[in-house]
Amino acid sequence: MDQANAARPTSLYPDVAERRREQRAWYFYDWANSAYGTTVLTVLFSPYLAAVAETAACGAPGTPEQPCTTNLRLLGIPVSPGSLPLYVVTVSTLLSAVLLPIIGAVADRSPRKKRILAAFAWVGSAATAAMVLISGGNWQLGTGLLLVSNLCFASSIMVYDAILCDIATPDERDAVSSRGWAFGYLGGGLLLVFNLLLVQGHEAVGLSTSMAVRLSLLSAGVWWAAFTVIPVLRLRNRPPIAVVAKPGGLVRQSVGQLFTTLREARAYPMTLQFLAAYLFFNDGIQTVISASSIYSARQLGLGENVLIGTILLVQFVAFGGALAFGKIAGRIGSRRTILGGLCVWAAIVVAAYFLPARQWLPVMLIGICIGLVLGGTQALSRSLYSQFVPKGREAEYFSLYQACERGTSWLGTLIFGLVHQLTHSYRPAMVALIFFFGIGFVLLLLVDPRRAVRDAGNEVPRVL
Repeated sequence: MDQANAARPTSLYPDVAERRREQRAWYFYDWANSAYGTTVLTVLFSPYLAAVAETAACGAPGTPEQPCTTNLRLLGIPVSPGSLPLYVVTVSTLLSAVLLPIIGAVADRSPRKKRILAAFAWVGSAATAAMVLISGGNWQLGTGLLLVSNLCFASSIMVYDAILCDIATPDERDAVSSRGWAFGYLGGGLLLVFNLLLVQGHEAVGLSTSMAVRLSLLSAGVWWAAFTVIPVLRLRNRPPIAVVAKPGGLVRQSVGQLFTTLREARAYPMTLQFLAAYLFFNDGIQTVISASSIYSARQLGLGENVLIGTILLVQFVAFGGALAFGKIAGRIGSRRTILGGLCVWAAIVVAAYFLPARQWLPVMLIGICIGLVLGGTQALSRSLYSQFVPKGREAEYFSLYQACERGTSWLGTLIFGLVHQLTHSYRPAMVALIFFFGIGFVLLLLVDPRRAVRDAGNEVPRVL
């Protein structure tokens, strides 16, 4: 067994009291960044950017009865205004696929992971806060800010996920990861309450709907930046381990180590198979999340009050769902629990195809189902994958994981946008997502988790 696969010394884990203190601080980054995931990515920004783009293309936002069918020109390419937010997410993910592995290699060689996390978090939150400046038909500014914020969001989450391996023992990770996700849904939900009141009561405070949405985007950036201070102050940096000596400066050394890691990845076939499974089923999950606001507003003709209310319901149900999935995984194992969740996801997208227009109750029922499985499948995927990652290469491997993480899926959003552009309907685009859950289910079913843990040189937890 080489140095990269050597077992992590027990002394690298803090004692129980110190571990609990760092875990509580770690949860606060989920609390911080979930404001971006909910208020910006899931609820407000996609329909707002689509409306801004439609204003630029057609003079006014489209409606379900009279959609805007005039295309914008982006670098000479015709782009449907309604599909623009989905394409921007796609491009940001393709850029992430190139940049994140290099950033991950740098983070693995750095003794200052939390500073790297803070840098990306604060740049991303600044770009988010600047969304308050988007108005009229200025879709170009919105496109640029979404690209920057998405890239920084993915980069910070990659480092954050890698820190899980430092602050939790193998037997603790399902519970710790689930609590982090639950805490994030609670924080994102609380900010959404404020934004719901602001958007729905905008006339009472003398604001237009557009200004209320823009101030909500500003609040997400401020929330993200402010609560990032807690993990930055309370987490501790650790020296890198299993570093392979390479010539040159830090970036050159990191790129060299990255290529070494990619060559050695063939020695971990179960880890790579899990990544393939995650790529598919998480693409489906992320596309449902990112497209839900457009689907509700543009296809079903529901107002922002129903939309934000449904997402708010999802947030609080997901808080309990993440904790419940963590407890179930403690009994039957995280892989079996995820497989059960994927069956529910497949049923959700089929049911969404048949949702009647302008009726809020069926949408609320679908929202409850999404909330029950949303946090659990994501939290357990993170903790299960952390067991399959070789020592000292956590950030590098989580950079691959983050290429298909929440809000950065690319194949699902691409297909969803293309189907809409071809049919001018979001219904067939939604039902097409069952393909991602089906392929992900089959690939995950074929993963041998105990072999994956042993191949990575890690301690096998009691329940897997």
